[in-house]
Amino acid sequence: MDELLERNEIEGAMFKMKNDPRITKVGKWIRKTSIDELPQLWNVIRGDMSLVGPRPALPREVQEYTSYERLRLKVTPGCTGLWQVSGRNALSFREMVELDLHYIERRSLLLDLKLILLTVRVMFGSSDAY
Repeated sequence: MDELLERNEIEGAMFKMKNDPRITKVGKWIRKTSIDELPQLWNVIRGDMSLVGPRPALPREVQEYTSYERLRLKVTPGCTGLWQVSGRNALSFREMVELDLHYIERRSLLLDLKLILLTVRVMFGSSDAY
């Protein structure tokens, strides 16, 4: 994994690589259609995640977080959130953190419903999923 970390395409404590050599053609389609997110619904049912909230972070990523970036960990992680419907992988890590914190400050049932509906729209028009 260390050799792949050098090929990270996003700045900050997150790993993204558009042409990841580990992903097969079928895997690329699964990611593009976001079908790979469906198993997370089990985590929602178990209560480990919510439908809406900041995406869960990998422990390796959290070790690199600043105290400001750690603020996004104060709420239960979610399957979808504001940054997923606001540009997805086209956004920088800093922009993602800002959107997560914006969501945390303003979260409500109405906002969650809006984000769930926007997520469905994004899933069917997935141009920046990888």
